[in-house]
Amino acid sequence: MKKNKIFAGKTLAILTGGGDTPALNSSIEAIRNRAAVLGYKVYGIKSGWKGLTGNGDIVDLTNQPYNGVYGGTALRSSRTNPFPTKKNNVNRVPQILENLKRYKIDVLVTIGGDDTNGAAKRLYEEERIPVIGFPKTIDNDLRTRTIHHYGKQEIEAVLCPGFPTSALSVAEYSSRICTTAESHSRIVVLETMGRDAGWLTGAAMYGGAEISLIPEYEITKERKEQFFDRINELYHKSEKKFLIIAASEGTRWYNDKSGKTELVYASSEVDEYGHPRFGGIAGVLASEIERKTGILTRGQSIGYYARSGDCMQYDRRLSSILADKVTDLLLREDYGKMPVLTKIANYQELEEYNTDCIDMGSIGNKPLPTEYYDTKTLHFNETYRDFLSYMIWNPKKVQFEHSFPKVNPDNL
Repeated sequence: MKKNKIFAGKTLAILTGGGDTPALNSSIEAIRNRAAVLGYKVYGIKSGWKGLTGNGDIVDLTNQPYNGVYGGTALRSSRTNPFPTKKNNVNRVPQILENLKRYKIDVLVTIGGDDTNGAAKRLYEEERIPVIGFPKTIDNDLRTRTIHHYGKQEIEAVLCPGFPTSALSVAEYSSRICTTAESHSRIVVLETMGRDAGWLTGAAMYGGAEISLIPEYEITKERKEQFFDRINELYHKSEKKFLIIAASEGTRWYNDKSGKTELVYASSEVDEYGHPRFGGIAGVLASEIERKTGILTRGQSIGYYARSGDCMQYDRRLSSILADKVTDLLLREDYGKMPVLTKIANYQELEEYNTDCIDMGSIGNKPLPTEYYDTKTLHFNETYRDFLSYMIWNPKKVQFEHSFPKVNPDNL
């Protein structure tokens, strides 16, 4: 009888990089538990790649309680890039290699998007570091090759842990804001996260948004007129005279002054992966809508609210089955890979047999499929609603039914 576990004496380390999501702690917990069962000592690397620079910042997770329901990441995160960039010309790879050796780390699991996992894949290819990637982004634009079956269509979709919880938050926020919009007979423009893709913006449809602007469909000079016409049509036919519009932070909008279709930046500074900080499209849209239509309009950024708070059950289950696939990769010592869901599935069908592995070098970004968006109505369609229905529910409809009789002073 074998007394020791398969990987007794080996050490696995986990890091989280990039923006946080509600499913990061859930993913850490699930990976940690499975690695421990195999016999690994499990370390947590603090603040992403930054925790492997300098003297290192490493904690022991092996026999510690871990709250996977709590959103965000207890390991913290950063946008540190191991490789030199225009933002930072220091090559941190030698420091990382030294600390992996110093802390006797045998396998590295990187939880992140295209940037974090892209760097990990490069380290695997160039330095032969044993790495396994794990998907993460609330923008939901990491190419996972997940198929959505709708009718006779097979649509290449994306599903990353953290997105379902964030999508539900956007839907609920959109539903709640309706009472304010109705009270003042206003249009409210909701700005959601989504640098290059509109996946998260579509969730506002579940909360009552009737127009959605996304990065994949630029609002050119000609399309602006279509946009304003659509606003007038929907607002004036609305019995209660209010309208909710959702817009991705990465929406490309025609600027009358510059004569160009542009992005709106909160800051011109870029991070170490070359990404600027977006923000402000809701205010720009609100100002132009009010000036063009005469209807009171306000901008509101959902911002970090969408990626905050506890991890919902669907995400817990999703991170768990993907961690099961990590176990498979560890047992086969098959590195440079990332587990993914093969098809969009209901909660009950979130099982290991619906997962697969893809090469980390072919992850890339996946924009919203054209099948999900109607360019004529500037809104998401029923195909996208079906996609969301697998993972979130319609929020409680906030509605005050009234039909007050108008008082005529001549009849008094």
